[in-house]
Amino acid sequence: MARIDSILAMVVQQGANELRVGIDREPKILAYGAAKRFHMMPTSEETLRELLGEILTQERDEALRSARKLEVAYDAGELGPFRVTFVLRADEGFDAVFLRARGRPEAAPTRLAPVPSPQPQPQMQPQPLPAREVRDVHGGRELRDSGEAKAVPAVDSAPVSAPAAVSVDGAAAAVPCETLVAHAVAMRASDLHLLDGDVPVVRVDGELHRLEHEGAEDVAARLGLDPSAVAAVSSGRALDFTLESADGTRARVNVYRTSRGIAAALRFVSRGAPALSSLGLPLPIDDLVDLPHGLVIVCGATGSGKSTTLAALAQAALARRSIVLLTLEDPIEFTLASGPRSLVRQRQIGRDVRDFPSGLRDALREDPDVLVLGEMRDPETISLAITAAETGHLVLTSLHCGGVASAIERIVDAYPPERQQQVRIQLADTLRAAVAQRLVPRARGVGRVLAAEVLRTNHAVANMIREGKTAQVASVLHSGKREGMIALERHLADRIRSGEVRPEDGRAVANDPDSLAMFLSR
Repeated sequence: MARIDSILAMVVQQGANELRVGIDREPKILAYGAAKRFHMMPTSEETLRELLGEILTQERDEALRSARKLEVAYDAGELGPFRVTFVLRADEGFDAVFLRARGRPEAAPTRLAPVPSPQPQPQMQPQPLPAREVRDVHGGRELRDSGEAKAVPAVDSAPVSAPAAVSVDGAAAAVPCETLVAHAVAMRASDLHLLDGDVPVVRVDGELHRLEHEGAEDVAARLGLDPSAVAAVSSGRALDFTLESADGTRARVNVYRTSRGIAAALRFVSRGAPALSSLGLPLPIDDLVDLPHGLVIVCGATGSGKSTTLAALAQAALARRSIVLLTLEDPIEFTLASGPRSLVRQRQIGRDVRDFPSGLRDALREDPDVLVLGEMRDPETISLAITAAETGHLVLTSLHCGGVASAIERIVDAYPPERQQQVRIQLADTLRAAVAQRLVPRARGVGRVLAAEVLRTNHAVANMIREGKTAQVASVLHSGKREGMIALERHLADRIRSGEVRPEDGRAVANDPDSLAMFLSR
């Protein structure tokens, strides 16, 4: 019995399916891509080899050094079988991924088949929309003819096959769902959802609509997935890639397994980054791109336009400054253009670089002035982002949270208690601004409008972060308009007074409905 079995037991107990370990890295437990709460100090090479025991024999170690990647089977007794993938890193250290070979007990069989369509229920049918250009604050859509499409694969922590439409050299054939994508875009959909044996569903202005006339098809066939990709998804691994049409339509695709078969979520994204002035922000933030160093965070829920705002900031920096701008994205959404005195290097997680931490470590040796980090996901990524901000780089990044105060607390809470005070001090010194945003249904016409709050770190805010008094940040937002700050509720009140947003929709997205009522009463 290897010593690592004690950690694998925690994997099983937490209903997880994956353990990631590596030399000088903190072990991580994941449940089908989602990190579970687990804290353990980074493992040295000696400690890791002791944990692995006979799993990594001398013969296997030599094979790993030769091939740089090695897959072996490991039977952990009562814990069940695991597939172990060893990967040799550029620094000659190695990482190991333990993946449970038998998935969740209650899950569907590994060999997935289309499931029957559910019994029809009354559904809201989408109304025909005028065939005219309709632009939204974030992710506007334009009706165009469909064209040839190409798919660019991006994978998660372990390599998986891309859709069959992609050849080895990246050339693309027609994507089977091209007509459906064109239809969804013509309806101004922001998202398209697919499920084996069910009809497609689109999201238009936040509302879901079933496309009954499209019929129910197998997702793998609709997306053109090859057998190895289907096998990877069937084993519980998500598959990420990008669809791109010749007419400029682009979609970020996530394919995953459910209890009813394979499902896919397509998020439609614009090709080029918009101008900051077109976003509808309550206050100008273009001066943030002139900062020599520090951390700028854009936060909000999924689908709130964080990536759009990040791309707009990045494009403004490229246009205004003489810089090298490097991005780490999963996947690449907006195509950024170099300016007359600037360079841009966009890297995709899983395709151009293995993961965010590896990409960030590499980036510090690639002479960047500005780093755009698609998302801060874990303590290691957060720590490296803060380090980059401390060492003279401007870091633009996003975070899933509700407001600027909760963004600060989420970063701190990502660390064990003994490290939280140190992180507060680092954050107080590096955070320059945070923007939290929501997309709210437009009161008149179609589409949604942006509501946002903006925090800028001054002496008072830095002290609040350092002393753990982030609850007082709200008072600074309410009184800091002269310093370029605004509370979400104040911006919502302005939108309601102008007739752009209905009061009930404003109350639904406000962090503090009482504050919104106060601003509306003034």
